Amino acid sequence: MVAFSEVFHKLNPWSKDTNPISTTTASLLLVSYALSYFLPFYLSPLARPSPTLSRDNPSVIRARIRSVCISCFFCCLSTFLILLYVANLPVPDALHYLGFWPLGLIESARALGLTALLFAGPLFLYLVVDDGWQDWVRGEPVKELWGDMLTWRNIVAGPLTEELLFRTSSVPLFLLSPLPVSLTIFYSPIIFGLAHVHHFYEFRLQNPRVPVFAALLRSVFQFSFTTLFGAYATFIFIRTGSLLAAFAVHAFCNGMGLPKVWGRVERLDGRGSGMVWTVAYYALLVGGAVGFWKELWALTEGGNGLVPTSAFGR
Repeated sequence: MVAFSEVFHKLNPWSKDTNPISTTTASLLLVSYALSYFLPFYLSPLARPSPTLSRDNPSVIRARIRSVCISCFFCCLSTFLILLYVANLPVPDALHYLGFWPLGLIESARALGLTALLFAGPLFLYLVVDDGWQDWVRGEPVKELWGDMLTWRNIVAGPLTEELLFRTSSVPLFLLSPLPVSLTIFYSPIIFGLAHVHHFYEFRLQNPRVPVFAALLRSVFQFSFTTLFGAYATFIFIRTGSLLAAFAVHAFCNGMGLPKVWGRVERLDGRGSGMVWTVAYYALLVGGAVGFWKELWALTEGGNGLVPTSAFGR
């Protein structure tokens, strides 16, 4: 199998004459993929929320999971065919572009460890301060994952289908276009962020008494956060060449949520010294962030990357 970096060198990313598709074509395909992902939510009565039917209702979740699985299949197939018949790649290289093969087990573990550094404080808070390690010994998180539809959507179905569409189906299109890799990392996730803006309508539907401005601010924050995360997931996908790595990072981040960045840290039962917990938490939060930045390139280095490190301008 031809290394992706070799293929990349053959396709000059700054020359419109040597790239299989244009940036405009890649962008239009990405937009169409995104529309195919969330528009069916509102076309099907089974997936469409209402003032009396929340998006978190198990029946709605099941209907949406079926819908997005179908969308992801056809989007992945579309990109796969473009790789085969437009870029003229052999099947093994096309599968590499999509992040399907090699699986990248080691790369996934390293990417997950890198991401965990960002959550060193929250992990300490959950596992140590609140004795979350005991839940894992009893297998409670696994039981919840398999027994609760909402948890399954947030940790498995949502991250997997979003990575299939916004990384596997979309990123290879931009790598085949004239758009530089550094811009691809920040450009394609904007659509990923915009694909979450429809939650504004659903939030207003379920919370009509919340002022429009407050709901709008909520959506702006969600757009900003999801776009930033999308850029990180795209970076991980390109650096590791692994869908599994991007999915693992996405699932982990969904499970952790946003880190606590202010306020006192205390145990749920009130035992122990709140000051000690607080100092330890924020020390780990800052130290983890520093470690993340220092190890960002080292822990994402590997032989399966979709482009050489030099493509990032390093």
